[in-house]
Amino acid sequence: MTPKSGVFLAGSCIAAIAAVGSIFELSSGQPQLGSVVTSVILALAIPLTGILFYAAVQDARANQ
Repeated sequence: MTPKSGVFLAGSCIAAIAAVGSIFELSSGQPQLGSVVTSVILALAIPLTGILFYAAVQDARANQ
């Protein structure tokens, strides 16, 4: 693993945590940041998780 792929992987993990947290906040009924903001975070975090994970795998494969 290269430092670049490590950064991508860390970003993917953080985005996944944000997505899971947003789901729990929305399911609680009273999100701390409000429903709209939490929904936007969720909508951005889900694809970002996949994109960053894909980028990490591609970078690691390219540098093997």
